[in-house]
Amino acid sequence: MSDRAPRVVIVEDHALTREGMKTALGTAFDVVGEAADGVAGYATIERTQPDVAVIDLGLPGLDGIALTQRVKRAFPEVRIVIMTMVDVEEEVIAALAAGADAYCLKSSPLDVLVDAVRIAREGGAYFDPRIAHVVLARFSPRAAPAGESPLTPRESEVLRLIAEGKANTEIAEQLNIGLGTVKGHIRDILEKLSAADRTQAAVTALRRGYI
Repeated sequence: MSDRAPRVVIVEDHALTREGMKTALGTAFDVVGEAADGVAGYATIERTQPDVAVIDLGLPGLDGIALTQRVKRAFPEVRIVIMTMVDVEEEVIAALAAGADAYCLKSSPLDVLVDAVRIAREGGAYFDPRIAHVVLARFSPRAAPAGESPLTPRESEVLRLIAEGKANTEIAEQLNIGLGTVKGHIRDILEKLSAADRTQAAVTALRRGYI
């Protein structure tokens, strides 16, 4: 990863909320564009090619889920952080299915959003602590009988930390292993679960009862 500040686009229809996000994110990231609706948001993302797009779920024109799907199809390398007012289970699951990498509630402190953008940029999957229960309830082993996991105990441990929103560096520190070892485990996990990225791997493992 280069030393430059991650480039971020904000797509949010409320001007005051958008300005607050811009101020908070501007302390750690390079905010390269903003938009007030889904159609303009897509055009901004297409033009600026950011590292991370922060997208409001309830956008006019093109809603956040549709925008996420469109961005992920055209620019799969762009990480998506979804923002919403409510923790409605259907919306959380729909956003994850669309390819969102992180999910935050607007009522959370702005430093939660900063953390979510940072973790998403580093390849992590972040869920606001107040909605993590939605994901775990839907995809817990109780919700689906566990099959025989193809993962080793260490890989399961790494993936469990990914599902908790930990970045690679945090996983390395918590497990007392090297960063290269973490990346190797993640590479093996993606291959074993036929997953395109860490978020998909975590959701697949939760759904199948592997973690």
